[in-house]
Amino acid sequence: MGGENKEAAALVRKIAGLHAAISKLPSLSPSPEADALFTALVALCAPPSAAVDVAALGPRARRMRADLVRLCADAEARLEAHCSDALAALDAPLDHLRLFPYHDSYVRLGELEHALLSRHAPDHLAVPARVAFLGSGSLPLSALLLAARHMPDAAVDCFDRCGAANERARRLLLRGNDAGVAARMSFRTADVEGLTHELAAYDVVFLAAPVGITLEEKARVIAHLGRHMAAGAALVVRSAHGARGFLCPVVEPAEVRRGRFQVLAVHHPDNAEMVYSVIVARKGYLELVPPVVSPPCNCCEVEKTRSSVPSTSCHLDAMDEIRRRAW
Repeated sequence: MGGENKEAAALVRKIAGLHAAISKLPSLSPSPEADALFTALVALCAPPSAAVDVAALGPRARRMRADLVRLCADAEARLEAHCSDALAALDAPLDHLRLFPYHDSYVRLGELEHALLSRHAPDHLAVPARVAFLGSGSLPLSALLLAARHMPDAAVDCFDRCGAANERARRLLLRGNDAGVAARMSFRTADVEGLTHELAAYDVVFLAAPVGITLEEKARVIAHLGRHMAAGAALVVRSAHGARGFLCPVVEPAEVRRGRFQVLAVHHPDNAEMVYSVIVARKGYLELVPPVVSPPCNCCEVEKTRSSVPSTSCHLDAMDEIRRRAW
């Protein structure tokens, strides 16, 4: 146990060093220096062997982690806005989504979420009529994958509180060459906690990680969804486990239950290919059996042999390719 504690402490010190370097950046917008630092951070935190209990951190490390999660969310929003602008300058931008540095990781995440819904939720929730994606951003890759691949008959409504992000997302669809997908997607500017009766119309609601950065904000958002979603509707929550909790907010299943949801499944990826954990829950039903906590969930693990956590060089190569094509 002592050895494990020393390893965790050493890892936290390395993460703190990266936090200090990131905090000194003149801007969190994409640049060679920012790209290299954030890619190094992901590579350090993503492996499942990077076992750190973020709930047990001391006060100083907790403050560092909270600030780092905020910085990561800000940087990701800037990266998506930058890539969305570059893609929009291309002909048929949706054909070039692979230029986004984390494209493969989000493809795997979408496959995982749909597989968990199919396995653990009632059958009709795997083929819903209406879906809401909360926190879709400037480059709504997850929502696009839902509409195009996993839920091809569903209406997918995307919500983001940033009007500029929705304008960028809408522009990609308008310049794309898939009229069928574009016709089934909408983009609406709204804060999640400002949505009430609208939420009752959805069979499945996806909650993006940056919606509610702090524990208090996330708990408030989930409680709000619990008050307004329809009974029996599914909620898919992105979370983190271990050192991945330095990259994005951690959501405990108990917090989802407190929001009046039955937790159906909790999946922590056991490889470095995905950062996010996934919680699948259902509104308004008592939890009569324990949720499935995975791994194992091997059917959901896609192409395990090829890592989708980009190295510094491949991240920078992707950014260079986006810039080159835009020019």
